[in-house]
Amino acid sequence: MLMHLILKVLNKPRFWRCFSTKTVSLENSSGVVFQRLPGENKNIALYGLNNHKNRNALGFDLLASMREVNSILREDTKISVVILHSLVTGIFCAGANLKERFKMNDVEVASFVRGLRQTFIDIEDLPMPTIAAIDGVAVGGGLELALACDIRVAADTAKLGLVETGRGLIPGAGGTQRLPRVVHTNIAKELIFTSRIISGIEAKQLGLVNHSVPQNSTNNAAFEKALCLAQEIASNAPIALRCAKQAINEGIQLSIKDGYEIEQKCYEKNIPTQDRREGMLSFMEKRKPNYQGC
Repeated sequence: MLMHLILKVLNKPRFWRCFSTKTVSLENSSGVVFQRLPGENKNIALYGLNNHKNRNALGFDLLASMREVNSILREDTKISVVILHSLVTGIFCAGANLKERFKMNDVEVASFVRGLRQTFIDIEDLPMPTIAAIDGVAVGGGLELALACDIRVAADTAKLGLVETGRGLIPGAGGTQRLPRVVHTNIAKELIFTSRIISGIEAKQLGLVNHSVPQNSTNNAAFEKALCLAQEIASNAPIALRCAKQAINEGIQLSIKDGYEIEQKCYEKNIPTQDRREGMLSFMEKRKPNYQGC
């Protein structure tokens, strides 16, 4: 039922904004489709990669669209969770746009990769939880993009890998740093050194993704699972979610004792909120909380 609602929403222009260098329709966008779901799911945002022509390859236009969406999300205090997914069937993100990259000189390549990495850092630093829904191929920069999200869901048929060494490159958008922080260091090294592509099932076994789900006939099983997770997350207090994410992300980089101080800082930030009071009051009154994000 909910998926039918979302499909209807996708076909109603007032519920989505399309970002690219040109004014284009939802069906042929070369950028990103961003939308907030209506009704009870109004705190869930969809961040859809929609570059059919280039299989969501990471080129100048797509990155410009992503930066615009990142900027909007940073300022939107009403969104509790974001699902990063693809509107291109069978593809999450095919990695770098090598046709563009091949035309660059050495200085331009270095500058582009630095900008690509920063775009992914901006996604990593979004204040609300993020979920990557991987229903197809996520290789090279595509997997690096998924690694920038807090939670990853993959269809069992998805293909994931940091394949750069097989192309005479190394992962440059955070892959050499994030992957060893997600799986064991020796596993990360093996995957990068071999440029191996693994399935969604293998990714779950290695801890690379949180969930692996059987692909369905509409090729959106990972998205459906991500939506269920997003609904679970969005039922909680928005400010508490942001404070919890900040505490985890900042604390994990420090010693555990220094991490405790980060936790205290984030806890104190949440104390004066109306949502904290509402959470305790609703518990005592045995009713569902009505969080307002303030």
